[in-house]
Amino acid sequence: MSGSAEARGYARGARVLSVGIAATGVFTFAYFAVASHVLGRDEYGAISTLWAILFVTISVIYRPVEQLLSRTIADARARGVHQHELRGPATIQLAFAAVFLLVALALHGTLRDKAFDGSGALYWVLVGATLAYAGSYFARGYLAGHQWFGLYGGLVLFESLSRFCFPVAVAVGIASGQTAVALGILAAPVASLLVVPWAISRHAGGASGEGATRESAGFAMAVAAIQLAEQTLVTIAVLLVPDAGLRGVVFNALLIARAPLQLFQAIQTSLLPHLAGIEATEGADDDRAVRVTIMAIATFAGACAIGLLLVGPWVMDLAFGKGFAYGRIGLAAVAVGMGFHLTAGTLNQAALAGGRAAQAARAWLLAAAAFVIWMLLPIVDDRLARAEFGYLGAAALLCAQLVRMRGQSPQSHS
Repeated sequence: MSGSAEARGYARGARVLSVGIAATGVFTFAYFAVASHVLGRDEYGAISTLWAILFVTISVIYRPVEQLLSRTIADARARGVHQHELRGPATIQLAFAAVFLLVALALHGTLRDKAFDGSGALYWVLVGATLAYAGSYFARGYLAGHQWFGLYGGLVLFESLSRFCFPVAVAVGIASGQTAVALGILAAPVASLLVVPWAISRHAGGASGEGATRESAGFAMAVAAIQLAEQTLVTIAVLLVPDAGLRGVVFNALLIARAPLQLFQAIQTSLLPHLAGIEATEGADDDRAVRVTIMAIATFAGACAIGLLLVGPWVMDLAFGKGFAYGRIGLAAVAVGMGFHLTAGTLNQAALAGGRAAQAARAWLLAAAAFVIWMLLPIVDDRLARAEFGYLGAAALLCAQLVRMRGQSPQSHS
């Protein structure tokens, strides 16, 4: 396939996937907006904590295998190999899930009492949803590697619609209470599992050598570190707030970054197999795809920042209800940080496709560590402002590191 045909295929796949994930982002945002209106401040804060812990966990332990499958399948298809090794990634995924279960059971009392204000229901929602997402993320990687982007978008849209139905049921009086809202978080991955058997049945499996298995494990561990650092940037500020009600407020402000990051998964999902395929056949990544993506991110982030400067506090009050004063400058800072974060994500996909996962992981971990230190130091008394401007600084640091790394030759990373 020619370079121009590859570029057209990437752009078409990104557009198709973007529609599904854009709708997913809207329904996810709507889930929390409705939940904030039907629940009290502390109850909503506990739901926010549940989502934060869940999203950190599944991103760290499952997205590495999604990215591994996407990259290796795309690489093999570009080389004309249509038997893809699934046993190794599946083993890694099951091992991650087993480790989570052991840790969660060991911390049962701590999570229930400290994170969820004594709610056993929220604890079991966390455990059940985390285990169910193992299958969902495996299917996502398989679909992405084959560039079946319509199915990928349908999978995540189905999840978000399933989740959204639960707070709506509470709002119209069919159900009531915090547990009913939280069950939507569990229902989403359980519903998506309907797709997994069909996707896996399309492939007979294969075997790989010990060297390939070690390489896959190394890649997965590097991406796990990247996902841990990324979720630290958008979640640790919530978890470090001692007051449950204020946790919800900080969570709402950082949704300005989290919602576009979820949308950006469409670009990430299509960009990695595209770049991996080019790397396999031509030995270099596609600078044009990276440049176009970054230009679109800059335009989007700039527009968001201007809009939040103008009407940000009003929008937040409308979406989540009144009761806390959001500063327009702080909200705009999150939008600018989101732009740096998305740019870093684009450069990260190019690094993964080019075999620089370990080097990228070091950059992410450094930025995350800097953010944690900033959040722990009382330099800014207002915890919301500390989170907003700290996120901007950490994302800018991360982006600068990845830009510098991209400008270096591959040999310098060996």
